[in-house]
Amino acid sequence: MNQMKDVIHIATTVATATDAPSCLIKRDFESSQDVRWCPGCGDYSVLAQVQKLLPTLGIPRENFAFISGIGCSSRFPYYMETYGMHSIHGRAPAIASGLKLSRPDLSVWVVTGDGDALAIGGNHFIHAMRRNVDLKIILLNNRIYGLTKGQYSPTSEMGKKTKTSPQGNIDRPFNPLALALGAGATFVARAVDTDLPNLQRVLARAAQHQGTAFVEILQNCIVFNDGAYDSLTNKKTRADARIVLEHGKPLLFGNDGKHGVRLRGLTPEVVRVGENGITEADLMVHDETSTSSALAFLLAQFEAPDFPVPLGVFRALEMPTYQQRNIEQAAKALQARGKGNLSDLLNSGDTWTID
Repeated sequence: MNQMKDVIHIATTVATATDAPSCLIKRDFESSQDVRWCPGCGDYSVLAQVQKLLPTLGIPRENFAFISGIGCSSRFPYYMETYGMHSIHGRAPAIASGLKLSRPDLSVWVVTGDGDALAIGGNHFIHAMRRNVDLKIILLNNRIYGLTKGQYSPTSEMGKKTKTSPQGNIDRPFNPLALALGAGATFVARAVDTDLPNLQRVLARAAQHQGTAFVEILQNCIVFNDGAYDSLTNKKTRADARIVLEHGKPLLFGNDGKHGVRLRGLTPEVVRVGENGITEADLMVHDETSTSSALAFLLAQFEAPDFPVPLGVFRALEMPTYQQRNIEQAAKALQARGKGNLSDLLNSGDTWTID
């Protein structure tokens, strides 16, 4: 028993080290495990960008933890040279929340997929957003169940023919960003797996956010849903198919940067600057810090072909985190009642003696 206490003490001491790493590089976060995703999978890009980002955060490697559920994306912890857990289907946010509350000093990341997070894990997903636990949640959205060989998922488009929808999917798909915003998320962003500069910027912003940071990454499944995001990745079409959000700037897009989005009442419309007297002053201006999520929610509804798909940070709002409120509540209780006694607690109230 004493030896076990010593082990726990040593592990805790190591895990709570505060000395910043002096020379960590990407390779320090690469585990010895063979990466077993299909060649060409978008997960490779996300893994590389996360491994590239972590050494820049000034956090000791032992103070990172990656938690996943079930799915192709959920292999992530195996490939990170950090603490982590490949946990239960859909329950990664709940397990990660418990870890963060017990160890608020850790940087806790959740890696999940559209099936894992939005089907069996939908309840845990929305409540993580609502509570604003300080988690970084990366959702890899390939609009398909890849691990189980190509069934339609909660984000598969209507009409999609798969092994479980041979006549075409008749379910309306979830919009992950709108769902997160509706649940009160304080940080919401979207990136594409092959757009490395924007992906790196979004992940860096999420890492610095205090509270639940949700990032949807649109990624290709080369085997079961290849080309799902071709319009956003093809050099010939992507300028007209997407719009990169920048705080405080008007919504402009297109090859020549002359297409924009303006509001007519509550209805958005695509217009062209310079035509019919339209200027940049007429366009919507992105405000990621608005206390209301109304405009961010509106942007989350933009879909092709009527509107360009927004990428970047939709919302970034600083609010007290769940673990901060939890610590404050515990401190107040301790101040009011004093330090507890476990023996007194177990023998208080109604007790029974069993012979």
